[in-house]
Amino acid sequence: MSIVNQTTTNVQEFIILGFPGFQDPDSKAIFFITLLTMYLAILSGNSLLIIIFAINKELHTPMYILISSLAVTDILISSSTLPKILSVLISGTSVISVPACFIQMFSYHSMKSAESLLLGLMAHDRYLAISKPLHYFTIVNNSSVLRQIGCCWMCAFIIVMIPLSLAFRLPFCGPNVVIHYFCDHSTVLKLACSDTTINTYLGLAIVISILTLPLIYILFSYTKIIKSVLKIKATRGRQKAFSTCGTHLLVIAISFFVAAGVYISNRVRDTFSDVRILAALIQNVVPPLINPIIYCLRTEDIRKCFLKVLRRNGRLSERK
Repeated sequence: MSIVNQTTTNVQEFIILGFPGFQDPDSKAIFFITLLTMYLAILSGNSLLIIIFAINKELHTPMYILISSLAVTDILISSSTLPKILSVLISGTSVISVPACFIQMFSYHSMKSAESLLLGLMAHDRYLAISKPLHYFTIVNNSSVLRQIGCCWMCAFIIVMIPLSLAFRLPFCGPNVVIHYFCDHSTVLKLACSDTTINTYLGLAIVISILTLPLIYILFSYTKIIKSVLKIKATRGRQKAFSTCGTHLLVIAISFFVAAGVYISNRVRDTFSDVRILAALIQNVVPPLINPIIYCLRTEDIRKCFLKVLRRNGRLSERK
């Protein structure tokens, strides 16, 4: 019997446990309400950011295209995992088929990888805008940025597909309980009936690469940016440059520090399962929840367009 046939025959579905230490009805209800509120806030906040970008032609520039693509990615990251765990919490429907589990795994990990690459691309864009302002629009345009975003997504898909295709070929004989709130790659590997050393090290190498390489480039870019900003003589121009970069750095800090916390919690053996799962949940929820708030509050152009939308809606309400 082939390995693929073993995967299909022996285990046809997994059970998403969720949070092992919080299986009582009251805890599940609290988690459900909290996660549902956060998910709706993520959808509304990031969708509003995308709508503001779409309806205002003055925002159709490379920087805002990148911000909008990050908002789309944040929606997809949350939507790949939260609807299923909400279903588990409210209805107890914790069963997920093997193919659906791997589709969820692919969706989540590819979107997280794309997010990391997009943050690196945004750092590159800020570097060109501040260090080479006179040549910026000759080097960068909307078409080139869209191609670069497409490359980030394509690279993320290819990178994630390699370990997942190897994991899908593993035999799963049971148990089939996934001790997590979604089908995480490392957690599902523990359920395999064969040696997963190669899969584990390959997954670890990819995670480290997808986190450290963009981060190294971001730090390199911002070192160059800070040097360029300090050369600006006009105080207002320097403040505007620092404000724009500060917004991006805040988003980067939240994304990478939370990811680092999850990585550390997964590597510490004595860490309780609930702590690891909650850390992964924070990684899934916090950056998509906070990013639109940061961009709306700290980016002047988006803030102005947001106020315009509110005033326009207010006038329409008054007319009605």
